[in-house]
Amino acid sequence: MQREQISVFDMFKIGIGPSSSHTLGPWRAAQQFVQLLEQQQALPLVEGIRILLYGSLAKTGKGHGTDIAVLLGLSGDDPVTFDVNAIDTKINDIKTSHKLMLGGTQQISFFTDDDLLFLFNESLPYHPNAVTFQALLMGDKAISATFYSIGGGFVVKEGEQDQSKTEVDLPFPIDTAGNLLHWCMKTGLKISEVVMENELAWRNEDEVRAGALNIFRVMKECMYRGCHTKGNLPGGLNVSRRAANLNKKLIGTNTYSNFDEWVTAIRQTGGGFKNILDWVSCFALSINEENASFGRVVTAPTNGAAGVIPAVLLYYITFCDGYTDDKVIRFMFTASEIGSIFKKGATISAAMGGCQAEIGVSSAMAAAALTECLGGTQRQVLMAAEIAMEHHLGLTCDPIGGLVQVPCIERNTMGAIKAITASQLALQSNPENAKVSLDAVVRTMWQTAQDMNSKYKETSDGGLAINIPLSLPEC
Repeated sequence: MQREQISVFDMFKIGIGPSSSHTLGPWRAAQQFVQLLEQQQALPLVEGIRILLYGSLAKTGKGHGTDIAVLLGLSGDDPVTFDVNAIDTKINDIKTSHKLMLGGTQQISFFTDDDLLFLFNESLPYHPNAVTFQALLMGDKAISATFYSIGGGFVVKEGEQDQSKTEVDLPFPIDTAGNLLHWCMKTGLKISEVVMENELAWRNEDEVRAGALNIFRVMKECMYRGCHTKGNLPGGLNVSRRAANLNKKLIGTNTYSNFDEWVTAIRQTGGGFKNILDWVSCFALSINEENASFGRVVTAPTNGAAGVIPAVLLYYITFCDGYTDDKVIRFMFTASEIGSIFKKGATISAAMGGCQAEIGVSSAMAAAALTECLGGTQRQVLMAAEIAMEHHLGLTCDPIGGLVQVPCIERNTMGAIKAITASQLALQSNPENAKVSLDAVVRTMWQTAQDMNSKYKETSDGGLAINIPLSLPEC
């Protein structure tokens, strides 16, 4: 029985940083709560709102902007379209006026210190990322709902997590890598072609292609912006942006008015090994520096790992002559399917599985996508994903100060380089001789996640987070 149906546009979501599970997910949960109030015709009756953040959302919530996300979501703003430059102004207005425009229409009193609570020592059983919204209505009535942000911007409402709904009849239902390989062998289709056939169950081909290219557009804009923005990242760590300086060092002082001109200039810097390594690092840094700055990014499959896939994709575009719409779409489709297999069989939430669930999964996705695009067989594609994840197993999540900065940003460069290496190894190997399957690695990752000490799962209670002395300002 198929657990869930996951589209390309579930794995790749447009949103705002710094975290898909701690920012985008809670933002979507707040929007869903407002929709619940509207459905029950209770929105005009609301006099107050209380927000309870549990577990990992409490412990690293301020560093991840969870408080900001839920306020914007309750205000009726959408992460796909909201002007990122207006975030500070809107949040400051809510805090100073003590007023919140619920759903954009119903003004209520709101006092951040009293109505937005971080329950550091409380967790709910289903998932570490939990938020409860309580709406206080006229007549001493109330409506309450709890949501879980389960990674990658996916949100589950309490009481609905075990409900399985079949939205469409997929021609190729897939839960595991074994399922995927079965369909590829039976039909002769490439992995990206199988994905396209499934996507057509939801929407027509023109819509699928346009949606994928829109995702790529956001990735391009994020990367270009990150490679041309200097300064320090917000949050109090005073981490300096590096992508812009590295970009300038590699490409010189010339300026380029758009992404395409910039890529052409990058290609002309040469294909030497060191030069390519520097560029891949630059690409990954740029995305995650934007993510850390509350910029607009794409979950790939999460915000914390948002730089790996775009970095490897731009490596393919720039140094492997992959700059056509068809090649970009093929890359994204293959990556998406690998990500969905990990989500179904394990997790893509660092709060559940540590950073192996984010950087590890994104590296496996990128390795698989690059391998298909470079001409690898279906078995080699799966082998590349297996190799990439195998060498991220056990990776902990220990963000300093609860910020998606150290070691998170650099980890995206490591994940991208590992993905390229895994792809090259798979392309030069006979997968028939492989000792480890992708499904075995997925199982192993999930078992490792379950065994991992909770303090290494995005709590900032262990690892680097407790060994680097900090004095961060109050958010």
